[in-house]
Amino acid sequence: MFISSVERCMAASLVFRLHDRGPDVVREVLLERGWEEYDEEERGKEDWNLYWRASAFRTSDYFKLLPWQRLNHHPQTVGITRKDCLARHLRRMRAAFGPSLYDFSPTVFILPNEYLHFLTEYNKGPPVYWICKPVDLSRGRGIFIFEDIKDFSYSCSVIVQKYISDPLLISGYKFDLRIYVCVKSFHPLTIYIHQEGLVRFATEKYNLSSLENMYSHLTNTSINKFGPFYMTEKGRVGQGCKWTICKFRHFLRSQDVDDLVLWQRINNIVTLTLLSIAPFVPLCPNCVELFGFDILIDAKLKPWLLEVNYSPALTLDCQADITVKKRLVGDLIDLMNYTSIDSLREKAYQQQTRQPCLPAVPVISKFKEHKVQKKTGGQSSQPLHQVTNRDDTETEAELELSGETEVSSKIPDIQKSGPGFRRSVSCKLPNIYRYAHCCCLPPNVNICTHLEGQHPPPLRVGGFIRTFPFNTATLKASQQKLDVKTIIQELHKLTGRVASNQSDRTQRRTVEEEPKDTEGEGEFDSLFLLCSVSASN
Repeated sequence: MFISSVERCMAASLVFRLHDRGPDVVREVLLERGWEEYDEEERGKEDWNLYWRASAFRTSDYFKLLPWQRLNHHPQTVGITRKDCLARHLRRMRAAFGPSLYDFSPTVFILPNEYLHFLTEYNKGPPVYWICKPVDLSRGRGIFIFEDIKDFSYSCSVIVQKYISDPLLISGYKFDLRIYVCVKSFHPLTIYIHQEGLVRFATEKYNLSSLENMYSHLTNTSINKFGPFYMTEKGRVGQGCKWTICKFRHFLRSQDVDDLVLWQRINNIVTLTLLSIAPFVPLCPNCVELFGFDILIDAKLKPWLLEVNYSPALTLDCQADITVKKRLVGDLIDLMNYTSIDSLREKAYQQQTRQPCLPAVPVISKFKEHKVQKKTGGQSSQPLHQVTNRDDTETEAELELSGETEVSSKIPDIQKSGPGFRRSVSCKLPNIYRYAHCCCLPPNVNICTHLEGQHPPPLRVGGFIRTFPFNTATLKASQQKLDVKTIIQELHKLTGRVASNQSDRTQRRTVEEEPKDTEGEGEFDSLFLLCSVSASN
């Protein structure tokens, strides 16, 4: 087959693919960087570098990945993005490692299964407030608060949590923090937290005597932007319902609050939450994930985890969104470490001149905790899991709950020529690194060590700061089999260092000022100091 210079140019350029044409900010950022948007009329099915979608990818999407292709979701992260699953995982970790460590989630019950346990807790002591949330809805839908059980009723699976009734307020308004977390890899676990994020306010003053007022108790933008006081001045909050994290840090300093320990506790919440699912996420090096962690701070400056969002909303509703989200997406693309020219895709195109175009055989193996079932034909069309704790406003349709993951073991049929079939510019691109990108590998193969070695990942990429691994011990503990016990011990040590250094501002130096040692500890020490400076400045 003859490959023209135009087609070679098409192969070399970076190509992104968006599901359901969104989100717009991703398209805008990538086009500004010279990427091309995927067009199925001009390109083959595999002729793309990045596939971005709000909903979950199908099982077969992971099996068919080629070396130059990346997806914006890791498989099987529903363990923290669905409210009932998150409650179960945190409860398991609390039982294994103690309530003093996993104390950042309020007491929770999953109903209807745990209704009797909830009644026992309800009748125990003095009256408290409770919040009820459907397990499979997002953007504040179906949430209500109650004190008297006579006011409690539900018609679907829900969680019921103790309501944090003493939140930190700004000018009398409740708020929470949207922290953007990128998991570059689960094997080894590699976590980045963006230094910028959003503060989301309720638009009416906090008042426990009006529990039914959603504009007073809920901070979801999808609710408050329709409130009667959205555009009015609200004390220090101002108009609208959002600040940037940077503005919030300035506010804390204006109140003489030393927030270093607060930010380290938030970092700990992120790491400890991800540790609860990391051993169960299949290896898939060609994936990256952006989570939205929602954190509430109480009057004693203790952070609480409210929920973890799958596909956090990237719509631009106000200036704070524009400031935060456009840079966030750009930094996320930088974190993927693309080059300006895709030599892998180009090489695959060149190989087409030397070998016939044959249908690729997908690599089939098992994901942990999922059955692989044989079917009579065709690829699986089921998503890996249901992901409903998603606040992305681009897609309204909810995913249907899928039970067991089904993966076909049959080789896909060769597409026939004739009327109704169009021959694309490129045939099926050959997989030139067949075993370098498989989702599931033999247990004795450590692809992460093979591809990246033992060196720590970049300390900082744009606004993303690596918060895990944060020293040599945690780097080693994340290689091969995840050593959660060692990681937790190191988290205790790091938190103690932060607390002891809180009053000593002179120890906060930049990365350039910190001496390096030959074993790499200096680089990790500079990470500790860099995170300290970034969190408080």
